Amino acid sequence: MTPLDAADIAQLQQAIAGARVLVVGDVMLDRYWFGDVERISPEAPVPVARIRRSEERAGGAANVARNIAALGGQATLLAVVGDDEPAASLERLLRDNGVTTYLHRDPQIATTVKLRVLAKQQQLLRIDFEEIPSHEVLISKLDEFRRQLATTDVVILSDYGKGGLKHVEAMIEAARAAGKPVLVDPKGDDYGHYRGATLLTPNRAEFKQVAGQWRDDADFDQRAQALRAQLQLDALLVTRSEEGMSLFGADAVHHIPTVAREVYDVSGAGDTVIGTLGLMLAAGLPLPTAMEWSNRAAGIVVGKLGTAVVHPEELFA
Repeated sequence: MTPLDAADIAQLQQAIAGARVLVVGDVMLDRYWFGDVERISPEAPVPVARIRRSEERAGGAANVARNIAALGGQATLLAVVGDDEPAASLERLLRDNGVTTYLHRDPQIATTVKLRVLAKQQQLLRIDFEEIPSHEVLISKLDEFRRQLATTDVVILSDYGKGGLKHVEAMIEAARAAGKPVLVDPKGDDYGHYRGATLLTPNRAEFKQVAGQWRDDADFDQRAQALRAQLQLDALLVTRSEEGMSLFGADAVHHIPTVAREVYDVSGAGDTVIGTLGLMLAAGLPLPTAMEWSNRAAGIVVGKLGTAVVHPEELFA
């Protein structure tokens, strides 16, 4: 990436401040319990963790929105949660992080919570609480989505396979009809319901699950372009961990190396990638340049513990 001078950075940050990104998808509350392990339980051969402190962070699509807001963009989050204490905590966290929220409460489900127990920065256990939202609440969210399109520049659909994007085909169709770019962080082995999106951002493992194992770089490129054409995408971005990122468009392919200096925790890195990418596109940058900024942001966030964000002073340093 060509270094920017102070005037260029100031101009970019001004554009970011006016950029509006609508994030839709599966949200969750990440809870971390930190403690010490000094003995094995007499009840079973498992470690006993004595908890010293706890933290809560917004996860999933909520972490995407949080990353956008942390960089100075205008993030709006649309999602379904339960009518419970974790939902209230999630809404408070997002409000404190500058995210505008439209959280549809479903009293029939519990808000998705991922509880992690850590000792000496090592994860001992993760416990998940999750349920599928009801049909009625999902329909009301779809109506809200259509209303929000008029006041957004870019749409991000963050799919974690929890049921919040049941109507993803209708969302893509509505956004494209409104002239809004649609970026999707996909899930599962069937990408057919993402057909017609502007861009998909699978990681290497997710891409392999859909496209199959490739023999070499040329085969990788061919499989990526075949998938892009099959799904009628404007572009496909494959994040490849230590191998960097590969962007496939109709007319060009861009490969860039990773910029990570120290990999501490990759959880949530995909959220940072798509959040930064969508924000930079909303700020008016071309896709290859937006990819370079998202690659740089990912290189920073993997050096942090858990679902984290990147701040302007880190990204533009």
